Amino acid sequence: KLFFIKNQRSSLRIRVFNFSLKLLTCLLYIIRVMTDNPAQSAGASHSAAQQNAPSGNNKWFYVLYPVFAQVIVAIISFLETMLLMYLSYKGNIWEQIFQVSFLLEMINTVPFIITIFWPSIRNIFIPVFLNCWLAKCALENMINDVHRAIQRTNSAMFNQVLILICTLLCLVFTGTCGIQHLERAGKNLSLFTSFYFCIVTFSTVGFGDVTPRIWPSQLLVVIMICVALVVLPLQFEELIYLWMERQKSGGNYSRHRAQTEKHVVLCVSALKIDLLMDFLNEFYAHPRLQDYYVVILCPTEMDLQVRRVLQIPLWSQRVIYLQGSVLKDQDLLRAKMDDAEACFILSSRNEVDRMAADHQTILRAWAVKDFAPNCPLYVQILKPENKFHVKFADHVVCEEEFKYAMLALNCVCPATSTLVTLLVHTSRGREGQQSPEQWQRMYGCCSGNEVYHIKVCDSKFFGEYNGKSFTYASFHAHKKYGVCLIGIKREDNKSILLNPGPRHIMASTDTCYYINITKEENSAFIFNQEEKKGGPAGGLFDGPSQLPVHSIIASMGTVAMDLQNTTPPDAPVGKLVPPTVNGTGSRRPSIAPVQELADSASILPCDLLSDQSEDDSVFTDEKGHSSTEYVKGYPPNSPYIGSSPTLCHLLAEKAPFCCLRLDQGCRHNSFEDAKAYGFKNKLIIVSAETAGNGLYNFIVPLRAYYRPRKELNPIVLLLDNPPDNHFLEAICCFPMVYYMAGSIDNLDSLLQCGIIYADNLVVVDKESTMSAEEDYMADAKTIVNVQTMFRLFPSLSIITELTHPSNMRFMQFRAKDCYSYSLSKLEKKERDKGSNLAFMFRLPFAAGRVFSISMLDTLLYQSFVKDYMILIARLLLGLDTTPGSGYLCAMKVKEEDLWIGTYGRLFQKLCSSSAEIPIGIYRTESHIFCTSESQVSVSVDDCEDTKDKGDESRNNDPSDHPLLRKKSMQWARRLSKKSVRWQGASRDSNKENAQRIAQQRLNLYRRSEREELSELVRNRMRHLGLPTSGYDEQNDHQNTLSYVLINPSPDTRLELNDVVTKTYIKFYIKPCNHSFPIFLNSILTARWHSG
Repeated sequence: KLFFIKNQRSSLRIRVFNFSLKLLTCLLYIIRVMTDNPAQSAGASHSAAQQNAPSGNNKWFYVLYPVFAQVIVAIISFLETMLLMYLSYKGNIWEQIFQVSFLLEMINTVPFIITIFWPSIRNIFIPVFLNCWLAKCALENMINDVHRAIQRTNSAMFNQVLILICTLLCLVFTGTCGIQHLERAGKNLSLFTSFYFCIVTFSTVGFGDVTPRIWPSQLLVVIMICVALVVLPLQFEELIYLWMERQKSGGNYSRHRAQTEKHVVLCVSALKIDLLMDFLNEFYAHPRLQDYYVVILCPTEMDLQVRRVLQIPLWSQRVIYLQGSVLKDQDLLRAKMDDAEACFILSSRNEVDRMAADHQTILRAWAVKDFAPNCPLYVQILKPENKFHVKFADHVVCEEEFKYAMLALNCVCPATSTLVTLLVHTSRGREGQQSPEQWQRMYGCCSGNEVYHIKVCDSKFFGEYNGKSFTYASFHAHKKYGVCLIGIKREDNKSILLNPGPRHIMASTDTCYYINITKEENSAFIFNQEEKKGGPAGGLFDGPSQLPVHSIIASMGTVAMDLQNTTPPDAPVGKLVPPTVNGTGSRRPSIAPVQELADSASILPCDLLSDQSEDDSVFTDEKGHSSTEYVKGYPPNSPYIGSSPTLCHLLAEKAPFCCLRLDQGCRHNSFEDAKAYGFKNKLIIVSAETAGNGLYNFIVPLRAYYRPRKELNPIVLLLDNPPDNHFLEAICCFPMVYYMAGSIDNLDSLLQCGIIYADNLVVVDKESTMSAEEDYMADAKTIVNVQTMFRLFPSLSIITELTHPSNMRFMQFRAKDCYSYSLSKLEKKERDKGSNLAFMFRLPFAAGRVFSISMLDTLLYQSFVKDYMILIARLLLGLDTTPGSGYLCAMKVKEEDLWIGTYGRLFQKLCSSSAEIPIGIYRTESHIFCTSESQVSVSVDDCEDTKDKGDESRNNDPSDHPLLRKKSMQWARRLSKKSVRWQGASRDSNKENAQRIAQQRLNLYRRSEREELSELVRNRMRHLGLPTSGYDEQNDHQNTLSYVLINPSPDTRLELNDVVTKTYIKFYIKPCNHSFPIFLNSILTARWHSG
């Protein structure tokens, strides 16, 4: 503390006294100058002075007589200076004597003291105005003491501005007083005129109306200009540097604003433009969040793209960027974390070492919890094994848990990823409404469905069903208002139940969770009229929605989507057989009504530990090589802390580690490829870099207890790096789970792991490629490898995870496909309109073949408004199992099931027979993809010769492929010759024929390329000793498009279309029976049987 005084107030008082003393000397000088008459100074009362005083230009030597006050102030200043010099003496007296401040004090005080004892020099000039520089130093020291007293740490900018202003004032004041005094021997300028001259000179204007006349004043002007040219640039440079640094760090969030306005804090390691826009668009999509401020706390400097976005008026007034670390309390104080409504902590998923990224996230969460324990925390974690470190957070989303669960469900229930992504994104449901294609309009409209909640007592949708069964309320709410009731929560229970079944009776205090385009509070239903009409007004879905022959709805277990003919012909599939009368097979005119209250006699209890749909508990493979006993139970070895217990199909005895290797025989069996095992069902192959704990969440949903034992698909893990024993110990209890060392880059590895016997290949994004030099190139290797497999195995369903959603446009890439080009233009239009789901019309995403885990970031953002969204998503994906809650599963619809007619009647059929609730449709349509906008598709029937050749190519033996390619080239040459003969025809005819020939040439080229790729695969299979029969049976299903319709209108028809073949899959939530033990989930076993 200053002056060796420990008391801060005393130290500050001394500083203020010193500063006031210097200002007083300057003020006394100004008063003396303004009251002085230069004409009388030469004719003073002292005759000696009159005799010795020079005349003319030497008048400036003699000015003011020191007044009494100036002498007193000078004595006080001198004594203070000497006291400070004595107290601060450190052994070197000369260092203190030659300090500038000490010299100025001596110049301004000693002459006044001398005049007391030497009257003859009382009229000599003393530059008292130089005390302004001492006042400047005193002010700086005083401000520093104030900041130190109040513990202010971010005062550098304020100090620099203060120093610059004080320097300018001191320069102007010194120049004004000096020139005014020196010009007493010249033009005798007034103090104001001298001030005017200094301002004009320092501002480089230089009017020239006032100029110094004598050389001393001219010399002073030169000195002052030189000093200004040296001092001011240095001060401005320091100020600009501090300003730029402050701009980088973002300054502070105002304490007053934090107390009067609401704000949330977003903490990230590195802020990318995609992450920022996803957060802002989703966060501000909710009307009640429009007045919130977003404070971004990031340790890195703001990049150029983010800076440009934050300068847009839409965001510049609501988003504040602060550069700082969450681990520093000073930075948390700058962000006013203790006053924040919520704190979002996001992990850096692009890091190569994802474990290190999680460790940073954990420390950030701990730091925020320590600094602001009452601030709600929303944390994103990457690895499931790190989740228990942040279990104290209000909401946690584990990326790998959700990712692998969605990938797994995509295999048995296609487009799970698309379904969940659309549900967790905020959309207006207006995407694609201007499109000429019906599927885009329906798909875009249904994409606006989200999950909402409301209490029964407050609801017009569900209030009338108080005291009735859940199934009854769900069916009639959908029939009348188009609202899909999927879950319920009791007032005295924190758990959400998905479709608790007809035994749950609705209470007025229950909270309903439903799917709809908008929440009930924003809906515009006129309920009295709706009750008379019996349903919502027609709109987009008025037209018939046709259903093709091979349409499907299947009952398999956790989310439902396109199965792509994955079920083997002999596999048992549930059927919606029309009801019969007296066994005659005649159809009834209507479906049984949904009962208001459950009939306990019609719902039979079942034992979860035994599968009543199967005769025994021994599974025998197709060739009878081995028989394995399955049991139901909880996996004994969890790979990480915090995994949710799930009842699964397990082996009665753990498999030895050697038996888990697919491509190597052991003493227990001699199988070395997938064909030798003779699996009854199609394989699911997972390509990953390492066997992380996330793969455990891929296996569990596929081995869940509610999946029929005969429908379990073998799982093959194709790993770049062999797994460790810890991972093998966790998976050895699951049936039909194998691994193999290999990569999707290697065709031999793919063939050995049985890719020709697989319906689904899951490609997981590799961590080693996530940090490319160019961010968007992180997916390059994955995209090219998937494209290669897409060409080699056209009937294979490839499900891919990408790092960046924008790279989805490269999946299943067709270079000259005009349809893909039109979809690209549609995506750009929707993005320009402000849609959060502009990428939804990309065919791979709509079909559920590709997704990016970053699209699930919105799940965490939505939880700020809908705190139930994470729990509902986990229940849908099977990550959590709540006693009494249902689960998602799929059901195939076949040609004999089309008697149902419409989606509304299907809803009634499911609710009345087995209390199942459909929530959407997955549809597959055949589509012809043109190669350019100028070309048109031509049927092969238009050219009989081409058709014959095509039939011949399909019927010949595979060994004749080279000959077929030769014949195809002959036909191409013949078509070229024909084009010469047609030159005499009309211009329109020539154009049409040219387009037809171009299309036929392209078909022949594609056929030749396809045959070459097929021959390559067959040669490798022969080299590996594998039979080629499975590959020869594969069909090309590339000319199809698929999409999801969430909660479609009840009048969406299920009819056979005679023109285009389509496939439907119904999503439904299967209920649970409350009569089972509380620690087990339960299901209804009511099934449809033919006859």
